[in-house]
Amino acid sequence: PKTDIVFLKVHKSASSTVMNILFRFGETHNLTFAFPIGGGNQLFYPRHFLARFVQGFSPRRPQRFNILCHHMRFLQPEVQKVVSRSAVYFSILRNPVQLMESSFVYYKGASAFSHAHSLEEFLSHPYLYYNPANKDSHYARNLMTFDFGFNPNGEVSAKRVQLMLEAIEASFDLLLISEYFDESMVLLKEMLCWDLDSVVSFPLNSRDSSTKSPLPDTIVEKIKNWNRLDWEIYTHFNRTFWERIDRDIGRERMQREVKALRERQAELARTCLQGTGSVAPKDIKDSSLRPLQHGNAKILGYNLKQGLDKETERMCRRLVTPELQYSSALYKKQFPQKHP
Repeated sequence: PKTDIVFLKVHKSASSTVMNILFRFGETHNLTFAFPIGGGNQLFYPRHFLARFVQGFSPRRPQRFNILCHHMRFLQPEVQKVVSRSAVYFSILRNPVQLMESSFVYYKGASAFSHAHSLEEFLSHPYLYYNPANKDSHYARNLMTFDFGFNPNGEVSAKRVQLMLEAIEASFDLLLISEYFDESMVLLKEMLCWDLDSVVSFPLNSRDSSTKSPLPDTIVEKIKNWNRLDWEIYTHFNRTFWERIDRDIGRERMQREVKALRERQAELARTCLQGTGSVAPKDIKDSSLRPLQHGNAKILGYNLKQGLDKETERMCRRLVTPELQYSSALYKKQFPQKHP
């Protein structure tokens, strides 16, 4: 199994669920994480990543960390200072239409969104609300482009798009697609030589469907145009994702693998969870399992079954622990003397 990993955690793209998988694997195999200085959950985002943002990094005696997965704005030369040369790089993408809709709800407090009553209103006259000079403007336009380290307000010329796609391809070994999460996990498992249980997960940081609404076609087109760079990234890597499946696994085997993954997930849900799945934040009984609530989104969580034996309880708890709580626990374990 590969243990040196860089995961670029792209906002609002099922990346908290992927992070849980990395946290569990790292904890099980006693790996070191590149934590932000003083704990916390972001590597001085939205600034471009620098090696000195990592707790325990020193240029004089560079320490290599196994897993780098906290929110950052990608800058590969700096990333290379904190991980081994053989590290595997991967990230996850989401359809920019759903991504924008999700961001609008989740980052409602951001300067670009706070005065617009609806996404429709924002998209009708974006420059009434959007000022690229504001320090939180990246949440409102080409968010994936920004997280990958590029300029979200750059011109959309064929040449520039081509250079951006080539740069991403040169840096990353795999780009997952959140709409095909299970297929993505199968590809990830293959690439990292992990077993099935290492990539099983329950969806984390997902929001209640009561705050979601279908988007009319006119808005969909406006979102694509407003986020044209993200759209170019997504459509390109969605295509190469399926090309890779055809080349490395084949559709039939992929179907079998996805079926096995879903069956194992269902089995774990029956073992671990009260009821059939996620519940609203107010219904989460154990406050340590309550995810951070943000913006206008209602972030769902889980209740564990009572009376599980110690080993099962531990495994189940790790599957449903929200990102911030899990990150903080691992930080304390890695740096027992430095409590955030």
